[in-house]
Amino acid sequence: MAKCWTNGTIYTMEQEHKTVEAVLTEGGRIIDAGDMRELKERFDGRIDEVIDLGGGTLFPGFVDSHIHLIGHGETFLKLQLSGLKHRGELLDKIAGQARRLPPGMWIIGEGWNENEWEVALLPTRVELDRAAPNHPVMLRRVCRHVLTVNSLALQETGVGEDTEVPSGGVAGKGSDGRLNGIFKEQAQDLILHRMPGVTQSYLETALTMAIEDCWRQGITGCHTEDLSYYGGCTRTLQAFQKVIMEGQKKFRTHLLIHHLALDEWLEEGRRLVPESEFLEYGAMKLFADGSLGGRTALLSRPYADDPTTSGVAVHSDEELNRLVAKARSAGLAAAAHAIGDGAAEKVLHALAAHPCPAGRRDRLIHGQILRDELLAQLKELPAIVDIQPSFVTSDFPWVLDRVGDAKGLHLYAWRTLLRSGIPCAGGSDAPIESVSPLLGIYAAVTRMKPGDAQQTVYGPDERLSMYEAISLYTTGSAYAAGHEQDRGRIQPGYAADFTVLERDPFCEPPESILENKVRMTVVDETIVYG
Repeated sequence: MAKCWTNGTIYTMEQEHKTVEAVLTEGGRIIDAGDMRELKERFDGRIDEVIDLGGGTLFPGFVDSHIHLIGHGETFLKLQLSGLKHRGELLDKIAGQARRLPPGMWIIGEGWNENEWEVALLPTRVELDRAAPNHPVMLRRVCRHVLTVNSLALQETGVGEDTEVPSGGVAGKGSDGRLNGIFKEQAQDLILHRMPGVTQSYLETALTMAIEDCWRQGITGCHTEDLSYYGGCTRTLQAFQKVIMEGQKKFRTHLLIHHLALDEWLEEGRRLVPESEFLEYGAMKLFADGSLGGRTALLSRPYADDPTTSGVAVHSDEELNRLVAKARSAGLAAAAHAIGDGAAEKVLHALAAHPCPAGRRDRLIHGQILRDELLAQLKELPAIVDIQPSFVTSDFPWVLDRVGDAKGLHLYAWRTLLRSGIPCAGGSDAPIESVSPLLGIYAAVTRMKPGDAQQTVYGPDERLSMYEAISLYTTGSAYAAGHEQDRGRIQPGYAADFTVLERDPFCEPPESILENKVRMTVVDETIVYG
C-alpha cells in the first residue's frame, strides 16, 4: 500500500522552482508526484497512510558527497579542539583531560586550527609534555594532514631521531635539531600505525553515532572513505554491515576505497560484505597533496607567506600513474584529493593517460585552486569536482595570505566550475568541517563567515544561487555516485529519501538558512528522524 506525503512545499529539483502538491511512495520508491486531487483519483483505494508535512518544505534527501563517516562519529568520542582562540586554551584542555584520565592512558584530540589563534604557531612536543607529562598525547589538526605528539607518545610508538621518514612526509625539527613532535602528511603514519588499535565495538558505536547525527542534520546518505584507518578494510566493512544492514540504520552509503585498502578489498572485503541497497562501492581514493593550512597543498608556485615551499606531492608522477592504472585494472574510477593547482595538474594528467572505465566517473576532490587550462581538461573527462562549500567560511581570509597574488588562479571557484559545464557535488569533509548541509548551502550562496559583523563576501562572483547550492547535495551527489536515474529528484522510480525543512529557503534571505531546522528525515520511505 502507498503513502502520501503532502501539506507542504515539495521541490522536485528537476528544474528551478518546480513544485508539486504531493508525493506517493510505495516499497521505498516514489510511484508518482503531482496534484493532490488527481493523485487521489488515480490511486483510489491504494493509499493507506497520509503523512502531514505540517507546512514544511520537502526536498529529495540531502547526500553528503565527501565525509569520513566513522571519523565523524569519533568526534563524539574524542576531545574536540575546534573554536579555540589561542594555544593556551588548547594546553588547558589537554591538562584538564590529563587530570580526568588515569596515568598512561592516551589523550586523543582533534580539530585545532592555529590560524584562528592570536599567534599562529603549531603546538609542539615540549608544550604538550608540560600539559600532560604522564599521558601519551596525539592531537590531529582540523585538516587531518598534520598531527602533534608529546614525548611519551614518541616513546610509546617507538619513533625516535633516527626513524626513517616515509616519502611524501615531513617530521618537524626544533631549533635544537631534535623532533618537535609535529608530523605532516605520510609521516603521520609513523604515529597512527603504532598507536593502540580500536575495538570492533568502538567502530560500531562511532558509526551508529555518526549516522544518527547525519539524520538530525537532514542527511539521508553519504559518500565516505573509511577503509584504511581502523585496522583493516574487512573489519571496518563488517562494522558497516553490522550497523547499517543488521542494525537497520538505514543510510545510503557509497564507499570509496583507499588505495592502501584496495588489495584487501579485492581479495576479501567485497566478497564478505556484498553490495546492497544501502551499501555500495565507488572509486579508488588517493591523496595527491595535503592542506593549505599546513602548507602541504601542492601549488604551481611558492607559498606567498613561505616562499621556501610550494607544498608536498604525496606521490611521484610515476607512482600516481601506477595507482590510477591499478584502479583501472580493477574496473574502478579514481577519486583524488587535490587541493592545490599543482596537484590537480598531476592528477588530471594521470586520469587522461588511463581512461576511466565506461559508465564510471572520476573525482577531483576539493579542487580549491585551479587554472583555466585545468578547467578545460576537466571538461574533457568523465569527472566531477567534489566540493566543500563550507571551506569558504573556515579558510578565508587567511588562505589569501598563503596564495598571495591570485592572478591566473581560480580560488574556491564553485560558480566558475558550474558555468563551465563541470558537474559538482557538495559535501562537508566532516569531521574536518561541520557536517551540516545547511551551513554548506549558506556558504555557497553567501560566501560569508557566519556571524561576521562586517559581512565580508569572499569572492562575490563565485556565489551560487539557492537552487544551485541545494542541487549540490541532491542531483549533484546522485550524479557523482552514478545514481542520477534513481536518486536526487522527486520523480517516479526514484528512491523515497526526503529532507524536510521547517521553512522554505527560497522564500527567505539566504542568511536565514542557518536558522532553519530539519523537521523530518526520510530514508527508504521510513521516517528516521522527526
